[in-house]
Amino acid sequence: MTLRPKLYTLLICGALASALSIGAQAQAQKDGAAAAGMSGGPTIRIVVGAPPGGANDTVARIVAQHMQVDGRSVIIENKNGAASMIAAQYVARSRPDGGTLLLGSQTTIAVAPTLQNVTSFDPLRDFTGVALIGAAPQVLLAGPKLKANSVPELIAQAKAAPGDIDFCSGGIGTSPYMAAVLFAQTAGIKLHSIPFAGEQACITEMLAGRLPFMFANAPTALPYIQDKRLRALAVTSAQRAPFAPQLPTTAEAGLKDYEVSTWLGLLAPAATPADMVDKINAEVRRVLRLPDVREKLEAQGYVLSDDTPAQFTQYYKTDREKWVAVIEKAGIKGAQ
Repeated sequence: MTLRPKLYTLLICGALASALSIGAQAQAQKDGAAAAGMSGGPTIRIVVGAPPGGANDTVARIVAQHMQVDGRSVIIENKNGAASMIAAQYVARSRPDGGTLLLGSQTTIAVAPTLQNVTSFDPLRDFTGVALIGAAPQVLLAGPKLKANSVPELIAQAKAAPGDIDFCSGGIGTSPYMAAVLFAQTAGIKLHSIPFAGEQACITEMLAGRLPFMFANAPTALPYIQDKRLRALAVTSAQRAPFAPQLPTTAEAGLKDYEVSTWLGLLAPAATPADMVDKINAEVRRVLRLPDVREKLEAQGYVLSDDTPAQFTQYYKTDREKWVAVIEKAGIKGAQ
């Protein structure tokens, strides 16, 4: 009988000790979470105006998975629609604290706002450049229907039959379409646009011999260049592309003053503090130097950047002026 009270006492003490231990662990977890919140805060979001799995989304994820700013991880949020204008407007109206960034391009900053007559945000006033990831050339890709074997031959044929030579693209405002418009303006020729639902649809038509040529983004063009199912006449960059050094630039091929690069970079709301912009820029540049990241992005045709925020901001402002002028000269009209 004397054992029962002692056992009861031991059980009570054990339970109390266990409860105190659990309470201490819970408080430690709360304290740790609070400390993390104070030092790192919530995640940083990169908003992509395209669905998951596309080329732009892939680039954003390759970079984001290695990023961390003040202990804050970086995630991707997809807001597809209206040629990235839904995503752009969302970020333009976001809190300017560095927590929400936009994956921008010439489409986001120049082409789509101009064609859609966007008034809900100003692509220059409402953003500041954070970090240029890189730029990739397009490829002048020819199918069996195109009889020309060089850029000068294509231009000569187009001059001999104005408007008779078709080119394929994903439609008005897409990067391949704009590259073709600038090509025609620079060469002084007329081409006829045939829109399809994206670059892969154009590739199918070219392989079938129904369409002669297109300007294709490097990741799209590369497999067909490598297996020689389609011919590449030139790359649109100012220098030869590392992924296909045998290809001449369009300037080397005979069309001077022509250059097109498809760029991707991170932008933030205009009032974002400069110190936060600099931190994110430094982290992006660090990530772009990682061998694994560099290998993956260069395999998609990108020449990676090491620009400061000021350099990137000037870069996209100059690029915007270029494409707005092209649109106005061509009289291109988009959805109003």
